Amino acid sequence: MDKNVRERGRFAMLLSHYFSLVLIFVLQKPLFMLYAGALQHRYGLKDWVLVMWHGISIDLSVAGYLTVFPLLVVTIGLWMQILPVKRIIQVYDALISLLLSAIFVGDAVLYPFWGFKLDASVLFYLKTPKEAVASVSPFMAVAGVVAILAFGYLFYRILIRPLKPLSEPYRKVLMPLVVNLFCFLLAGLLFLAIRGGLTASTMNVGHAYFTTDQFLNHSAVNPGFSLLSSVSKTSDYSQWCDYFDEDTRGRLFDGLYSTDDTDTDTLLNTTTPNVLLMVLEGFGGDFVNAISGRDDVSPRMDSLIKEGVFFSNCYASSFRTDRGLVCVVNGHPGLPMTSIMKLPVKSSRLPSIPAKLAERGYSTYFMYGGDINFTNMQSWLYSSGFSHIVSESDFTAQERKTHAWGVNDDITFSRLYEDLRDRKDSLWITGFLSLSSHEPFEVPYHRLDDKICNSFAYTDSCLGALVDSLRSLPLWDNLLIVITPDHGFRYPQQGFAFDPHVHHIPILWVGGAVKEPRVIDKLTSQTDLAATLLAQMGIDHSDFLYSRNVLSGSYTYPFSFYTFSNGLCFIDSTGVTLYDDDSGKCLIEDPDTNGLRLGRGKAILQTLYDDLEAR
Repeated sequence: MDKNVRERGRFAMLLSHYFSLVLIFVLQKPLFMLYAGALQHRYGLKDWVLVMWHGISIDLSVAGYLTVFPLLVVTIGLWMQILPVKRIIQVYDALISLLLSAIFVGDAVLYPFWGFKLDASVLFYLKTPKEAVASVSPFMAVAGVVAILAFGYLFYRILIRPLKPLSEPYRKVLMPLVVNLFCFLLAGLLFLAIRGGLTASTMNVGHAYFTTDQFLNHSAVNPGFSLLSSVSKTSDYSQWCDYFDEDTRGRLFDGLYSTDDTDTDTLLNTTTPNVLLMVLEGFGGDFVNAISGRDDVSPRMDSLIKEGVFFSNCYASSFRTDRGLVCVVNGHPGLPMTSIMKLPVKSSRLPSIPAKLAERGYSTYFMYGGDINFTNMQSWLYSSGFSHIVSESDFTAQERKTHAWGVNDDITFSRLYEDLRDRKDSLWITGFLSLSSHEPFEVPYHRLDDKICNSFAYTDSCLGALVDSLRSLPLWDNLLIVITPDHGFRYPQQGFAFDPHVHHIPILWVGGAVKEPRVIDKLTSQTDLAATLLAQMGIDHSDFLYSRNVLSGSYTYPFSFYTFSNGLCFIDSTGVTLYDDDSGKCLIEDPDTNGLRLGRGKAILQTLYDDLEAR
């Protein structure tokens, strides 16, 4: 045999080893489903196939992680010919087979009790093994060990089958350049598999989500990836921002978010409108005439304000899209240093507007022209109750190249109009996230010389065109369009990066379902949208713990609270407190209130982290 062919056969072995891992992961899924209760749901063959298909991207990633070490060993062995390559990889395969088996069995056994995939929670139980096994019968313990050993042996036999080329003695490499290039090629392919491709989003559990049925989503997720990704984010959140003892925290926090629906002012002429939730990327108040006095950027928004219900004194509750969407849809304030959207176990336990409406017979739909897996968005959307999602992959290849982040707004707004026009459902809620008013601010529109302002003017023109088109449709009479940004935008760059003027945002309700034009000038937070909207529809919102019905007669203490990268801001009728937690200082305290505003803001943040730990 040609010596170089023999050496290249070792790299072919690595590919076989990689795909053997993928095969193991794919076969785990139907076994998990069988044990965890799939037969009780009477799923069809299509569901089983979709679980394996949608989970394979994560399987490829995990297989990539586990193939890095064999690649290094084989590569080094080509140059250090005394290295026992086969023996090393056999030992490695034995260890990972046992580990993968333990993870698989543990995930399948625990899922019926936990209701979510294996995550770092199991590590807390392993700290006290005596207590962890106290409720397990001897039979179950023995059965679990036997299952782990049996699956471990099966996995091991699958993995060592491709190792035959390693039985041949190493020869001096005659083509070192070719071999080195092949090493780099394989390393590059493994990197792409691990990362999940070249898109903006890196691999996360959301890549496997494809339905509102959480059991199917969870079945598609690789348990090893679920465990490792959660370990990387593990923290006792109750220890974060632990400013006060419990009594002090409770005294400062209690009553801040208490509102009911007594004497609620009525803004709509129906309690069952169809809802179009328009979230505009970064569209802060500095671009809106009614807030900033600047009249050249968003003339269409300014004209709509005159005919709708305008919440003029509202503040965005966070500073990034992944946080802002949670603020809007779940009525939950954003957190510094933590994104709930990236924690599927936590975010899936939050109440949401679409889930509430789905309970009333509404169909649910969401459109975004970008990468739907960025920041774990897809899994969050499904767990929040959106049953049908349109994203970048649903547009043509040419359309996907119109903006650095995906599909430009004129295309997605037009697609949104067509989808709404053709809707057959009698009741629906549609969510939409725009994209183009985001750096690099390259848009097919040239009205303003300033590049940033022009991109927002472009989105404004798309919004105006959409509303004009919807007016001509029969659906207009029962339509409520809720327009809100996901967060503000610092323009011009004056003051602190998270100054209140940056977070001051427009929220506008417009459409045929609106009773009459109004300006609501009460001080509010973005998170209040959820409770306020649901109250208008006669839907209970008591599980939205941080969202207030600001139109209720019980809304007697108006305030706004928001967070940024490592700080908070609390605004009420007495003034503004902007606090930087890194320095432990107030950057704005106007006027000084002997720490009352700061204390309330800290109490809210501490409560939020305690609540996050408990979910």
